[in-house]
Amino acid sequence: MPDITLRTAGIADVPAIAALHADSWRRHYRGAYTDAYLDGDVLADRQAVWSARLAAAAGTAGTAGTATIIAEHDGDDGIAGFVHVVLDRDPVWGSLVDNLHVVHHRHRSGVGRRLLARAARIAVTAADSNVLHLWVLEQNVAAQRFYLACGAENRERGTASPPRGDASRLNGTPGKFRMVWTDATVLAHLDSEPPHPGAA
Repeated sequence: MPDITLRTAGIADVPAIAALHADSWRRHYRGAYTDAYLDGDVLADRQAVWSARLAAAAGTAGTAGTATIIAEHDGDDGIAGFVHVVLDRDPVWGSLVDNLHVVHHRHRSGVGRRLLARAARIAVTAADSNVLHLWVLEQNVAAQRFYLACGAENRERGTASPPRGDASRLNGTPGKFRMVWTDATVLAHLDSEPPHPGAA
């Protein structure tokens, strides 16, 4: 896919990343997160989160354990997607894909596959373990299909954590699934293969 380019995110990308993150949550997390949060503070909240993350990444300390990668699509204004990976987050489940979001009109275009493959390559290269995992909301069936098509296994069910620890932003106790790749080296080469049905 030569029309998709990937690069490391920087401070200047905070507004675009936060806007995409907020839009994705508004589209796919409604019902799990409260309308008051999604229609109100979510953009400002995501701007604060990404400002802190990318400011830390621009410094000299504590930066080796995370990576944020942006996808850009030729002919588009703004970013096409982004992924954020935390290396060796869990002693059993390995590195964590903490965020993976693609602009709505680029779903099923291969952007998600490219970003996921890059996250896997980062983990394989820089982490102690080749295991990779992420959490996906139980209600987000389309995302579950995508991860399964990319070779993940649904290993367990948990309860969604509230954004920044504020339980008032959740509707009850929404469920989530842990999706796992026990060997991320296979996933790291995903973008060199033809897409599977249902893959983004």
